Amino acid sequence: MNPRPGLDPRIVTKLAVPGLSDAGRLGRRPTTAVVGGGIAGLTAATALAERGVDVTVFEREDHLGGRVGGWPERLPDGTTVTMSRGFHAFFRQYYNLRALLERTDPRLERLTPLTDYPLLDAQGRTDTFAGLPRTPPWNALAFAWRSPTFTPRDLLRLNGRRALPLATVSVPETYDRLDRIDASTFLESINFPAAARHLAFEVFSRSFFADPHDLSAAELATMFHLYFLGSSEGLVFDVPTDPFPQALWDPLAGYLAARRVDIRTGAGVTALQRTPDGFEIETGDRTEHFDATVLACDPDGLRRIVAASPGIGTDTWRDDIAALRTAPPFLVRRLWLDRPVDSARPPFLGTGSVPPLDNVSLLDRYEGEARRWAARTGGSVVELHAYAATTGDTESLVKAVDARLHEIYPETGAARISGEITLWREDCPMFGIGHFARRPTVETPDPALALAGDGIRIDLPVALMERAAATGWEAANILLERWGLEGHPLRSVPNKGRIELLNRLAASKYFGGGRP
Repeated sequence: MNPRPGLDPRIVTKLAVPGLSDAGRLGRRPTTAVVGGGIAGLTAATALAERGVDVTVFEREDHLGGRVGGWPERLPDGTTVTMSRGFHAFFRQYYNLRALLERTDPRLERLTPLTDYPLLDAQGRTDTFAGLPRTPPWNALAFAWRSPTFTPRDLLRLNGRRALPLATVSVPETYDRLDRIDASTFLESINFPAAARHLAFEVFSRSFFADPHDLSAAELATMFHLYFLGSSEGLVFDVPTDPFPQALWDPLAGYLAARRVDIRTGAGVTALQRTPDGFEIETGDRTEHFDATVLACDPDGLRRIVAASPGIGTDTWRDDIAALRTAPPFLVRRLWLDRPVDSARPPFLGTGSVPPLDNVSLLDRYEGEARRWAARTGGSVVELHAYAATTGDTESLVKAVDARLHEIYPETGAARISGEITLWREDCPMFGIGHFARRPTVETPDPALALAGDGIRIDLPVALMERAAATGWEAANILLERWGLEGHPLRSVPNKGRIELLNRLAASKYFGGGRP
């Protein structure tokens, strides 16, 4: 059994808005279109359906889960396998995502912990997260103390005044202070040692699909707060025991179907038309009416739908949607090899310091389908990621990441490839310098329209999958409150630094109100 999340006594809970428990008591059940079947859309659909709202989910792909989805593929030997967009870490402080998964897995038994995820640098040194204290700031101090790239002298050289925002994060105030600075410049300004910066911070920055020079320093500080100084849940994370569809989304689809949710895959929405009492949803071959809509799309999908829907929102809001940027493309490469990888290798290794490879996952160490294939063939299933690609030459990039794999894990060099699938995608939100002020929020100028997704602003210290889930719950809550229905609670790590003395120092005139 996995350790339960929610062990941190300082969890912050935003209570549900009171109201009726079921829309059946309204006399007529409201209807809602949820556009997008990823984490954000499925969370919004769950929240609405549980209050008796009639929900239709429109997903343009033929599978659910969005960037955490999966679909069947066939290897050269005829074996059917499940392919996905790649590895995702389910951290213990992802309270809102876990609340969604608990709907079909109350004890989260379809997740299994990875006790460590070492980070490798170009000199062959590794940092590790295993065995760290859970409580801030001792977790971060212990990590720095034992790091081969962070010496006691480096700790003394840190510019305490400039580094203070890392320990005093609050949203949106941190964005007011740091959003106009890039993450790399900020770390240089606080004298964070270059070797440790590449090893400890770059892996997190690139998990946002961005180079540190292009990522907002505020986003980096918020991420540092979420994973290190704002949470005592620890730094280890869980992964699904089977591919995403089987472990997560197929059970949730059944849960939603039991609550009358109409899930339509392969059904892309092209436009919305505002009517006096709701929206006409256009899907290319048909038009349907709904009382309300949640747009839970990736940045490109959201831009396209809003551009094709001139009657929704205000001019300023539409301009902010149009200004959304997409992060650079990334590559996911999965290899089915004819021999095992050395048993001493970790299931997951961060390699952001040895470009262009960002991490190596050994799926047969934790995922049931890959484990069964490896047991049957004597082989292994290896996944490689390359984020924020600087070249469009995918053939050269594939050769480069394969070469890095063979360099780091030499035993793979002689392996024969029994099957290989390579994905090239460019659809993740960009958290660039100065973007926060224009980032669209969950609430829109139209009370019957809400947004959700990991690129949507919500003033909580959340990120990645957890931001997608949090905005999904919040989008539903906005509509539920409009109809007088009970909402759902939201949880997060504290939305301020955990050390009150540092919070007071950061706010003091002497420290410039926390500005670097």
